[in-house]
Amino acid sequence: MSVIRSFYGVIVRKTKKRENPLIRIILIIFEPWNYFNCRASFLENYVKKYRPFLLFLGKFFLTYLLATVVYQWYLSGFDANQHDVDDITQSVGKQSRWVLQLFGDAGLNRHPSQPSMRLYFEGKYVARIIEGCNAVSVMILFAAFVIAFAGRLKHTIWFILAGSAVIHILNVFRIALLCVLIYHFPENEHFLHGVLFPLIIYSVVFLLWVVWVNKFSNHAQKSP
Repeated sequence: MSVIRSFYGVIVRKTKKRENPLIRIILIIFEPWNYFNCRASFLENYVKKYRPFLLFLGKFFLTYLLATVVYQWYLSGFDANQHDVDDITQSVGKQSRWVLQLFGDAGLNRHPSQPSMRLYFEGKYVARIIEGCNAVSVMILFAAFVIAFAGRLKHTIWFILAGSAVIHILNVFRIALLCVLIYHFPENEHFLHGVLFPLIIYSVVFLLWVVWVNKFSNHAQKSP
């Protein structure tokens, strides 16, 4: 590539000195190559300049994609048409009921016509727990960031496990508290379910990311 670039430069200099028809023809032939060569050089410099960021994005999306595929494969073992509820969601429902019992009488059963669990508080049906309520997608997002922002293998594994446990426990309490608040303030259901509690969950995830980057990642180890 450098040889062709040098050859092209010689042709350009000669063309400036005199109007040689043969050289002008060669120049026209090589003009597209020079354009694409410049573009390739620009791309190469761009990749070198932003290599850490591009590596982060590549590892993040690859990890997120692979984990999502594995999770979807797990879910494929449950027939939604038969109203099957996956084991993780069932476990989250049972644990949410246990926490809800701290606040009063609580009940849980399978929804007869949907792949979900129904939660009752003080004899009233207040919420249903579907697959999207088990926080697995949040854990995948959390883990993908930790893996992308590399650290030592041992630190990476235990931080993902510990962080996922924090997210799971927080999610169980979220569901239980949400049921209590919806029971007492049903008019605020949209704000509680769609704004307040998601904000709390993702704020905790963000704080976990900050701790990882500043305390355990390779970036933290290199910093003075």
